[in-house]
Amino acid sequence: MLETPHVALGIAMAVKTGNPWVAIPLSLASHFLLDRVPHWNPHFYTETQKFGQPKKISTYIAVVDEMIAIALTLFIAYKFMPDVNKSFLILICSLLSVLPDQIKIPYFFCNRRFGLIKKWVDFERSIQVEVGPVWGILTQTIVVLVSFYWVFS
Repeated sequence: MLETPHVALGIAMAVKTGNPWVAIPLSLASHFLLDRVPHWNPHFYTETQKFGQPKKISTYIAVVDEMIAIALTLFIAYKFMPDVNKSFLILICSLLSVLPDQIKIPYFFCNRRFGLIKKWVDFERSIQVEVGPVWGILTQTIVVLVSFYWVFS
């Protein structure tokens, strides 16, 4: 799943629970749950196996997605100021919701394809439920919309 839906749900958990003891572990756990929802991703692993690194278009999609996720996180955290605790919880939950994917960056972009990182990439691949772009982007859009509806309701 792209990072934006993960972040949207992590933010929603932070906002709605307001409790770090609940929101923080839930936002991390939600990552694995969302990876089980049918979705579409750039195919970093396949491209890395075939070409030695991800294609430029896949990297571009990932960078744009990361920028959107960061912008949404900062925007929502700012909207909850001056409640510093809630804003900080939003930042932490957002980060933890994508941490399992961020751990894989050295595998794809720094040629670190051994040991624990390889095992992590293999595990993450094993839990993905991928579908074509139309349905996969639709499911991710629904996750984002429902999450932000939940945040602002």
